[in-house]
Order: sequence, then C-alpha cells, then structure tokens
Amino acid sequence: MSGTWIAVLVTAVCCYALKLAGLTVPPQWLAHPRAQRFATLVPVALLAALIAVQTVGRGESLAIDPARLAGLGAAAAALLLRAPFLVVILAAAGTAASLRALGVA
Repeated sequence: MSGTWIAVLVTAVCCYALKLAGLTVPPQWLAHPRAQRFATLVPVALLAALIAVQTVGRGESLAIDPARLAGLGAAAAALLLRAPFLVVILAAAGTAASLRALGVA
C-alpha cells in the first residue's frame, strides 16, 4: 500500500471520528445562542475567504486577473438582483470565459 493510500485512509478515519465527536455533543450546548451564531457565521466567512483566494491568488502569490475580477463583479451584480444561485454561477463563469475568449485576460 502506497503512502498516498495510507494518507487517504487516515484522513477518512479522522473525518469519521470528527463526525462521531459532533454527534456526542450534548444538545443543550448546540442550543446555546453562541453556538448557533458560530454555526451560522463560519460557513459565510469560509466561503468569503475561498472566493478571495481563488479570485486574486495564484500559487503562493497575489495575481490581479481581470477576467476573474470581472466574473466576481458579475456574480456580485447577480446577487444584488437576487438571481438564483445557478444564474449567479453562470454569470460569473460566462463573464470570465467571454473575457478570456476575447483576449482581454
């Protein structure tokens, strides 16, 4: 068995253990307002960080890519117009792809 498969299996076991640990948390802890607020806000913060890294990151450095920034702008505009999620994704991808096809980026 290669080192890669050992890493995959160890990761799978750790993920299962983490999920099992979450199931053993007493319900009154989860009902606490701080826990509920944390559970509501953390996914938003993680998604924002992921978007920022994917938009202006290239490897271990920052890179200003006009197509990515325009795609992010199109997604933000679609969100402001309360478009469905799929439309937001298509607007961002379509804008970035169009700019790349035109040779802008």
